[in-house]
Amino acid sequence: MTASTDSPRQRLRDTIVDAARARTIAAGWDAVRMGGVATAAGVSRQTVYNEFGSKAGLAEALARQEVDRFVGDVRAALVANGPDVRAGAYAAIAHTLAAAADNPLVKAILTSARGGSDELLPYLTTRAEVVLTEASGALIEWVGDYLPDADPAALAFATDTIVRLVVSHIVLPRDPIDQTAAALADLAVRLFMTAARAPR
Repeated sequence: MTASTDSPRQRLRDTIVDAARARTIAAGWDAVRMGGVATAAGVSRQTVYNEFGSKAGLAEALARQEVDRFVGDVRAALVANGPDVRAGAYAAIAHTLAAAADNPLVKAILTSARGGSDELLPYLTTRAEVVLTEASGALIEWVGDYLPDADPAALAFATDTIVRLVVSHIVLPRDPIDQTAAALADLAVRLFMTAARAPR
């Protein structure tokens, strides 16, 4: 039986993973040590090993948590703006650009960045396609609620285009985040409205 999301064991695991996440963002995964994570989480080193087995097990849990956190944040940014499609698109795009700028884990996931000696990268980059697919799916689902008559194929193409453009601006940023997010949100609205008018 799996532990419920609010069980003491799950809270313990989340605390440890959060400690590993903070240390990874600050210094990189190569600098993370199980003992240091244990100290930051307020538990023993043996507890960390008992829960995750090895540093590789902790890396797996960290990558999975980062994916769930990012996709959840994108969904929240979309739905927080209700039927205002432009505002929702702007919020989700701005969040994604800011998260990638501030968090090397998110950037690695979204851009499939590889290289260097960071052992965590393979765990993150193998999830890139999953994250992009889930982000596109969240966007399609959200827009579909407000444009129910849109052609599904045209809407799928529009959302895929926006996701790819966001990633391209992460890889090669040009303007400030708010400016880029505003321009991409405007483009998203035009693409979505085109999908709504496309013959089915």
